[in-house]
Amino acid sequence: MVFDGLPRGSVPRLERPEPLRERVYEALLELISSGSLQPGQHLAEGELASLLGVSRQPVREALQRLNTEGWVDLRPAQGAFVHEPTGDETDQLFVVRALLETEAARLAAVGPSDEGLERLDELCATGEAAVAARDVDAVVIANATFHACVVELAGNAVLAELAAHVERRVRRYYTPIARQAWVEHRELIAAIADRDHARAQLVMRAHTANARTRFPAKLGS
Repeated sequence: MVFDGLPRGSVPRLERPEPLRERVYEALLELISSGSLQPGQHLAEGELASLLGVSRQPVREALQRLNTEGWVDLRPAQGAFVHEPTGDETDQLFVVRALLETEAARLAAVGPSDEGLERLDELCATGEAAVAARDVDAVVIANATFHACVVELAGNAVLAELAAHVERRVRRYYTPIARQAWVEHRELIAAIADRDHARAQLVMRAHTANARTRFPAKLGS
């Protein structure tokens, strides 16, 4: 069966009423962006419907929407498959991520609050502990939350919305993050704490450039 490898206990059965179509879409998007559904994997409507506890119609509608957004490929006479990004797509994604997060780091360093700095420090400590424990899931969460916190400190709602969209796409490339990434996080916190927005930009620019080499292989190689 195609979805035997999925952790069924972690996939909630969707409640009925509303808005079921949207909830099916969000559930499938999370399974794809988290890597539970792998690039190139065949997406059988019936099996997905069974997995989510819904009929095939909202699954079909969600797959069509995901196809429009580039998460799924619909192939005539074959069905739906998780999109496999090309090398160019991957590079373009990381370029955009670098632009957004470099600007977020600069803005965050303009006038950081004590509470914001404490939050960054806590998240960094959580990520370092997860790396030490080799807890990949916890590292993924800590890394995403750390970057989201930097964007939040930037105080720009439009930037935050765009960065969140890009970050979700980046998640599918995730491999266990190197210890060096968390060293870079510490350097970024120091720059923000010093209100050195130029240094914060440089640190984040280098960090996002290095990240591309840590998300290599299988996807978009």
